[in-house]
Amino acid sequence: MYMKYASTIMSRRMHFPHMSSLKNILYFQSGLGVTANTFLLFSYTVIILCHRPKPMDLISCQLTFIHIVMVLTGGDIWLTHVFESLNLENDFKCKATFYISRVMRGLSICITCLLSVFQAVTISPSTSLLAKFKHKLKTYTIYAFFYLWSFNLSFSSRWIFYVGAFTNVSESNQMKVTESCSLFPMNCIIRALILTVTVSRDVFLVGVMLTTSAYMVTILFRHQRQCKHLHSISHPRASPEKRATQTILLLVVFFVVMYWVDFIISSTSVLLWTYNPVILTLQKFVMNVYPTITPLVQMSSDNRIINMLKNLQAMCHQIFKKC
Repeated sequence: MYMKYASTIMSRRMHFPHMSSLKNILYFQSGLGVTANTFLLFSYTVIILCHRPKPMDLISCQLTFIHIVMVLTGGDIWLTHVFESLNLENDFKCKATFYISRVMRGLSICITCLLSVFQAVTISPSTSLLAKFKHKLKTYTIYAFFYLWSFNLSFSSRWIFYVGAFTNVSESNQMKVTESCSLFPMNCIIRALILTVTVSRDVFLVGVMLTTSAYMVTILFRHQRQCKHLHSISHPRASPEKRATQTILLLVVFFVVMYWVDFIISSTSVLLWTYNPVILTLQKFVMNVYPTITPLVQMSSDNRIINMLKNLQAMCHQIFKKC
């Protein structure tokens, strides 16, 4: 039985000679994503503890933490090695890794949507209906975090019953999602119901993001026209609010594209009940693009973090100069 399983694995590797290259790219991407998000999380923690934080800082800090866990579980890097060192059962390892990955994936779209909505409220003019919510954003942020975490932790719990360690028994009824984990067969009605609920949630959240993005673009366009008229200059200096809004708009557009590419791949695979190692690795790469790019975009557009980097660079220069 073992020899048959080993020969099957070897034959699959021979059919996919570029798998090692793809995995190396995935590891590099994961390393970059974890490093960038860790530094960004540290920066937001310093800003929150030592300065007057904005509601957007609390949301961005939460999103950064989610992306760190998302990259670590999505690439099967950190949790896998931790579970192996603890000598935990493979079935528990599969369930825990897959469950955490799905929770973080759901939280990523929810928190990104929340970031977009709250930024739309922040830049809304005093005459708009959204202006009355500005002074209560911090309170709403705490409530929103509690609700979103509770919802995603409970909604993703279904995967605990449908994922586990890969066994060589009834292999045709299982769909491998990693080398050692697989999805177990589920009733067609349950599969369709899960897909319907997931699609409904994602369509709603993406719709909210696109609506708030259109609203913010309209406000920015009006503000730019007023600045040109008042100052008679073609390129007025961007305010911190404008830079933050442009950053969030860029992240929303990028997120929508990457999320739906990932969603199409995963949904098609589940419906057809087939996974190929190359497609699985490409899906992980696509899924990790957004959490890897997000901290780089946020760091390059936030003057507080840029100044922090400059101060850190100056300190390092002084230390090396003394040495």
